[in-house]
Amino acid sequence: QVQVVESGGGLVQPGGSLRLSCAASGIFFSIADVGWYRQGPGKERELVSVISSDGVTNYADSVKGRFAISRDNAKNTVYLQMNSLKPEDTAVYFCNADIILLGLKKSNYWGQGTLVTVSS
Repeated sequence: QVQVVESGGGLVQPGGSLRLSCAASGIFFSIADVGWYRQGPGKERELVSVISSDGVTNYADSVKGRFAISRDNAKNTVYLQMNSLKPEDTAVYFCNADIILLGLKKSNYWGQGTLVTVSS
């Protein structure tokens, strides 16, 4: 069974850094596009960043220049490096992945989320 699991969240002071990981496990052919989303307190879920299968990246305006998304296909893992964190970055961060299953069917998976709290 294919699963997507996030890790790396925690409490960090303003200006600090965290690196989130999104790891896919199970039996599948490959991972296509992967996106990081976040949902802050009382807010709707929003797209933070996305990386395509060939490494093309996009970012929300609010995180451009501070966050960097990358992927290690050998480890089936996508990372979100978050620098210069602000209190408004506080949210549960979710990973969403399009995974190509055996038989070449594409299926979409969400992780359970990891909490990032930016506070002094």
